[in-house]
Amino acid sequence: MRKLIVQQWVTVDNIAAEEDGGLSFVTVAPFTEDEQSAYKTNVMEFIDSVDTMILGANTYAMSKDYWPHAKDQGVYGEKLNGLTKFVASSKLDDAPWGDFPAATVTSDAVATVRELKGQSGKDIWLWGSLQLMRSLLDAGVVDEVQMRVCPTSRGKGTRVFEDRQDMELLEATGFVNGLVLLRYAIKK
Repeated sequence: MRKLIVQQWVTVDNIAAEEDGGLSFVTVAPFTEDEQSAYKTNVMEFIDSVDTMILGANTYAMSKDYWPHAKDQGVYGEKLNGLTKFVASSKLDDAPWGDFPAATVTSDAVATVRELKGQSGKDIWLWGSLQLMRSLLDAGVVDEVQMRVCPTSRGKGTRVFEDRQDMELLEATGFVNGLVLLRYAIKK
């Protein structure tokens, strides 16, 4: 059965969005084509493990003008743009993604995730989208949370979790660029 994996960029003090909603703490540079770092290997292994991406309406709005045209992101950008996409929104009628196939708009993300998890395929990636993440956690459909911890703090902003979540550590890996990957299974 497919897993729903949430991925959040966070600061060391657990801020996933700055007070203005921004992510200026994420300062990882695009990969060069000949880069052979452990971080790049990890990121590429992750994107190869998923075939579907789910985004909330705000994350979609922040991403749609950059990612479909992100030539500086190389193979990673090509793979990201090639994923099947769903946007959770009760207001959007369509969700274009540049010259790539448009995302499917769903007003019931929980039902969509349950349906996708029952289909064959690779894992499903929820990218950012804090409000959507929280509703999917509440519905019990999230299997794993990955936090990419950036070597900085902000003090104020929106934290990843508002409520109690019991988790089991799957992986803790540090990289030379200062990031730490924390992977947790959600205890159900």
